Amino acid sequence: MRSLLRQIRGVAVFGLLALNTVFWFVPLFLLAIVKLAVPLHRPRVVVNRLLMGVVEHWISVNTWILEDAGSRDWVADVSGELDRQGWYLVVSNHQSWVDILVLQAAFNRRIPLLKFFLKQELIWFPLLGFGFWALDMPFMRRHSPSYLARHPGQKGRDLEATRKACEKFRHTPTSVINFVEGTRYSEEKRARKDSPFQNLLMPRAGGVAIALSAMGELFDAVLDVTLVYPDGIPSFWGMCCGDRVRVVLHADRLVVDQALVAGDYRNDREYRREVHRWLTGLWERKDRRIGECLGAGERAA
Repeated sequence: MRSLLRQIRGVAVFGLLALNTVFWFVPLFLLAIVKLAVPLHRPRVVVNRLLMGVVEHWISVNTWILEDAGSRDWVADVSGELDRQGWYLVVSNHQSWVDILVLQAAFNRRIPLLKFFLKQELIWFPLLGFGFWALDMPFMRRHSPSYLARHPGQKGRDLEATRKACEKFRHTPTSVINFVEGTRYSEEKRARKDSPFQNLLMPRAGGVAIALSAMGELFDAVLDVTLVYPDGIPSFWGMCCGDRVRVVLHADRLVVDQALVAGDYRNDREYRREVHRWLTGLWERKDRRIGECLGAGERAA
């Protein structure tokens, strides 16, 4: 009976989240049609701001639903002042789909709407794919080394697409977020990829470098976000079913290194090395912080 009630609760919470998505998709769809129909720059800027307002309302209701479901136990520590009218580059580790809900809840209406680097395939996701497109989310198509060996003309296309997407953000306050590891963390992936970190995969610098070179002079700060789940990595369905999700979020507000603002990641080897050195430093500190948090959680248990 307890298992049945848990599943019923999960269906109810998921249903509320789905209804909320459909409800806010209607004004988002109408605004997207206006955006398609009006080619002028200034009206499009206004429409983009309205689109982001719609999504902020959607996030607020999602957060309320999950809080009411009793499945949140979150601690957020953000160093430095934040501004809704600023430009931010947000870098974060990635462990679960729950990460997105946590980040949205932590930063909603504190900084501009988070714009995620997304896999190209997500554009076909029902409802949300169209919303991602309307919000100018950067879609990236990553190719394997074997594919690039057979099709050398495709090399660098994903980075160029990212650059073009970032150019659209120059006219509206934006937070560009990148899950720098490129995929969700697991112990199996860490071992297979031979990561030098204990709690992270190796960072992938391409997307961050392109964002910095395309609009680095606009960024007010870099937000280095560390997500930790002391009780283990949660699942979205478990969260809907009421599983207690403990999350510790720490965000450092960092000054943008001007040496990283202008560079050619594809063709300048020294610039690539500098970006990799910078990200490796962030990841070393992040790895220590995660280890300390997990160790503290074990001692408390």
